[in-house]
Amino acid sequence: MTAALATRPHRSPFERYRQSLWLLTKRDLRVRYSTSLLGYFWSILDPLVMAAIYWFVFTQVFDRAVGEQPYIVFLLTALLPWMWFNGAVADSTRAFLREAKLIRSTKIPRTIWVNRLVLSKGIEFVASLPVIAVFAIATGAQVHWEAFWVFLAIALQAVLVVGIGLIVAPLVVFFRDLERAVKLMLRFLFYASPIIYGLSDLPEGLHFWAAFNPLAGIFSLYRAAFFPDQLDWYAVGIGTVVSLALLAIGLVVFARVERAVLKEI
Repeated sequence: MTAALATRPHRSPFERYRQSLWLLTKRDLRVRYSTSLLGYFWSILDPLVMAAIYWFVFTQVFDRAVGEQPYIVFLLTALLPWMWFNGAVADSTRAFLREAKLIRSTKIPRTIWVNRLVLSKGIEFVASLPVIAVFAIATGAQVHWEAFWVFLAIALQAVLVVGIGLIVAPLVVFFRDLERAVKLMLRFLFYASPIIYGLSDLPEGLHFWAAFNPLAGIFSLYRAAFFPDQLDWYAVGIGTVVSLALLAIGLVVFARVERAVLKEI
């Protein structure tokens, strides 16, 4: 792998970075699926099981008063991007500890060890989108022109996850308990984000504060494809500002602690 990451001097830094990023991402995906009999299906089985549980609880057990019909599509349009966010942030806590020897032996920018996690999880997310299409067809959900906002949602989510990853990945090297703290925060964030409910289901006072969760605006963009009324531009605007701020903070934090991280791992 070290030899494969070696770059040719005539290539631009951007091209070398892009090539190395793609090489590491392909390796992640190959390792993840080569040892699994079901391969790709494992990436969609987890969100499908979770969606089935929440669908059963809110439609068959209790009288559901949140979301829109068809509720299974409503769930999946936020649950699948949540799996991308959750997986990338959780894996970022081990980004430097797991690849310590390789990181020390290569000269490529160390941000690549976070970005390759974001990209690999993002590819898994895109590969899972046909699941939504299947359920949309089965339930008769109508696709609206607002589906084009999915591209904006993907871009904003990538910015958000990279920013958080650049903060978490190096700090875990110095504070190992942060890995467990991140897992707890992700559990809290799942219920604090409009996944099993929509922003419109929240009381007016909570809606204002919920918009500061950048996932709220991002999920509303995803859901707009089938539920245009869920699109909340106020939340999208606030979420964009927060996402960009987190990316800026992440770049600053990473630049300041990078050398210390290399000495610690």
